[in-house]
Amino acid sequence: MADAAVTAKGIPRDVDKPAAVDLLRQMLLIRNFEDKAAEMYAKGKIGGFLHLYNGEEAVAVGAISVLRKEDLVVTHYRDHGHALAKGSDPGRCMAELFGKATGLCKGKGGSMHFCDASVGILGGYAIVAGHLPLATGLAFAFQYQGKDNVVLCFFGDGATNGGDFHEALNLSSLWKLPVVFICENNLYGMGTALRKASALLDIHKKAAAYDMPGERVDGMDVFAVREATARAVAAARAGEGPTLLEALCYRFRGHSMADPVLYRGKEEEHVWRARDPITTLRARLEAEGVLSTEEYEALEREVTTRIEEAVRFAEGSPEPAPEELYTDVYARP
Repeated sequence: MADAAVTAKGIPRDVDKPAAVDLLRQMLLIRNFEDKAAEMYAKGKIGGFLHLYNGEEAVAVGAISVLRKEDLVVTHYRDHGHALAKGSDPGRCMAELFGKATGLCKGKGGSMHFCDASVGILGGYAIVAGHLPLATGLAFAFQYQGKDNVVLCFFGDGATNGGDFHEALNLSSLWKLPVVFICENNLYGMGTALRKASALLDIHKKAAAYDMPGERVDGMDVFAVREATARAVAAARAGEGPTLLEALCYRFRGHSMADPVLYRGKEEEHVWRARDPITTLRARLEAEGVLSTEEYEALEREVTTRIEEAVRFAEGSPEPAPEELYTDVYARP
């Protein structure tokens, strides 16, 4: 399937050196955040479920890099990477995982429910496909208000067999809403292979049922994701309606920290790990003279420091007060 993906050639002309390096910086930040979160989970400092984004960094970073600050992102329960790419503070993200009062949601949401309205992240949602209608509604609000803002909606391949997926695509196409649906097709819905759950493996072709453009893109290539999303976002801003993008990618870890990953072979994992989006981007930038080894090592030190600071912030933050159980239950009008 990966052979059929649309792949970017070279570094796009609109991406200068600082922008290219910043894409790599964001991907490194997400990878380091996830690795540290796994470490903290193993130490018992993070409770509940923990779904990590390792291997899929190019999708969130590439897609979100073309957005304006006022554009919105709605995503699924593997949501840490999207929040960091949209600009959420790593310290507040880590504090949310720790269940602390300084977290994005005051420690009440945890891993699966990051929400940071200050940067345009309107939620990670744990119900598969349940957030697609919400993204559609937000896009309708932009259209109704006469704004040219766009909503990016991320979800997994398992969501595309749910009823909410089809309802959202139908209505958004009918009303030409400014929303881009981005399927992160990592080939598994929890532990079930896509080929065992979906009659149609080419997910982007489902767009045809709703008369909207559909495109497959290499989700391990940040520039390819960026270019495809830029086209879709431009169409949405111009009033041409939604697009369905299918980003072929791979999660290097299990569905969650509780997953021993017994349903896929080591050979398959080896093939995909050879296409690590961070390693390949680094090699690409170095080959084209955009990044030196010393600059890459400096990036690593910078990111490591930020994540260490995030952990210190989370560990030093207070627990929510008991009375917080009764606040934020209902939204204020």
